[in-house]
Amino acid sequence: MTATLFAQAGQIFRDQVTTDSLAQNIVYASGTVGALVIFAGLLLVDIGGVRRVNVFDTVIQKVIGFFIGFVVYFLIGFAIWNWQYYVAFDVPNPYWQAIEDWWLGGSLSGAFAQDTNPDGMGANLNNQQIFIFFLACFAGIINVLIHLAVTERIKAAAYYAISFVAAIVSSVLSWLTWGSTGPLTNAGYHDFFGAGFVYVFAGAVALVLVRRLGERPGMFRPHALVGEYRSYNLGLTAIGLVFIIGGLPFVILSCGFFFDPQALFVGVNMTDTGIGVAFNNLGLAWAGGALTGALIAYRTKKYIYTLLGPFAGYVAGSPAFDIYAPWEMLLVSLAAPFVAYAVYEWLQRREIDEHKLIPLFIGVASYGILIAGVLNWGTPQGGYFGVTEGDYAFQNAEINLLWQAIGLAVCLAAGLLTGWVMSFVLERTTGLGVSEDVQVAGYDAREWEVVHDLEPAPAAAAVAGQPAAVTRADGEPAPTDVRTGP
Repeated sequence: MTATLFAQAGQIFRDQVTTDSLAQNIVYASGTVGALVIFAGLLLVDIGGVRRVNVFDTVIQKVIGFFIGFVVYFLIGFAIWNWQYYVAFDVPNPYWQAIEDWWLGGSLSGAFAQDTNPDGMGANLNNQQIFIFFLACFAGIINVLIHLAVTERIKAAAYYAISFVAAIVSSVLSWLTWGSTGPLTNAGYHDFFGAGFVYVFAGAVALVLVRRLGERPGMFRPHALVGEYRSYNLGLTAIGLVFIIGGLPFVILSCGFFFDPQALFVGVNMTDTGIGVAFNNLGLAWAGGALTGALIAYRTKKYIYTLLGPFAGYVAGSPAFDIYAPWEMLLVSLAAPFVAYAVYEWLQRREIDEHKLIPLFIGVASYGILIAGVLNWGTPQGGYFGVTEGDYAFQNAEINLLWQAIGLAVCLAAGLLTGWVMSFVLERTTGLGVSEDVQVAGYDAREWEVVHDLEPAPAAAAVAGQPAAVTRADGEPAPTDVRTGP
């Protein structure tokens, strides 16, 4: 009996599986790998910044929150994001059809590219399917970012519920603000890297949660049992920063589309750009922020700005890596740490226990979104490549400050509302935060019965049900008179 190759059985749509399409598949897959490297970097950032008694649990909560967002995005998030293109290409019943095609059990989410007609919404099917993985990673990363603000004090069950809801809301925001034919993007809002639906949204959720949860023991004044708050290992935090810097260049490749001839790179907002320019702007953003951050750190004697500085430069530039001239990018990033400095010091004076998301994602990201509208006012974008007329014609809109402000306000409002609703519900059901006793003993001891080497005595004693000896958060004995603190 003559063997028949699988590829010879039935109709094969060769345009879906060319060598050129494979090259694009690899490019988008590399962006997904970059996102996973960023995930690892964020874990390291937080491991180094928490108390020793929480290093295991802080990782586990973030990993589970990441995969909650990841699965929710596969379930429905990509279908929501794809609404914009189903509307733009006049697909009948576009919202429902996008869900029917792209939910977890959709007709296109599990189809084979070679079996799918490229004339419909299944064109470049492998790319679209890989894009689900890519964006699902960022749905998970949004949850990780939220946890960075509330680690060491939120109940695990409450955080997981917030992660589920946040993944859905951020998917709706991505439809509105990230792509080329979404309602706000097609009107003139520009956000190349997703600063609005990723950073601003996460920061706004965090702002509400932090105010509801309050400060951690020892953060602003010595605590009777833990003394002053002491981080575990800031060297790990610095290494995490380097991981994130290393992962982000790959993500640049997934923030645009490739069109004929061969590999014409167009920004996700349909802006004229180039991979080289976007890459260089990313590098300059990190460098500019790092230099100004280092200056502030040495002047104030506060190490935090050596870490906030590079992030501030990157976040400020992220909305417009595709359209800044390199000199513009450097100037924008050099100024960004001053915004982080102003917001961080304001938070400290009011004893608001949040040191990362609010300065960077509300302060700096807002600055970055707005300054992009000022410096690039009139730059054409929106629509879709090859469409020459109608509401979704290629580059039918122009970037301007008004639409940047509207997009920023929408992302802020969505985050604040999500945080408020979830806090209201959780405080009246499962509870939002853990008790001070749990915070003092640490999650690792209370939740997992994990006791580390050089463990502060209160955590080990709490697990054993014995009276706690008085120690500081770094494991050193506290003064005999605990009323005065260390």
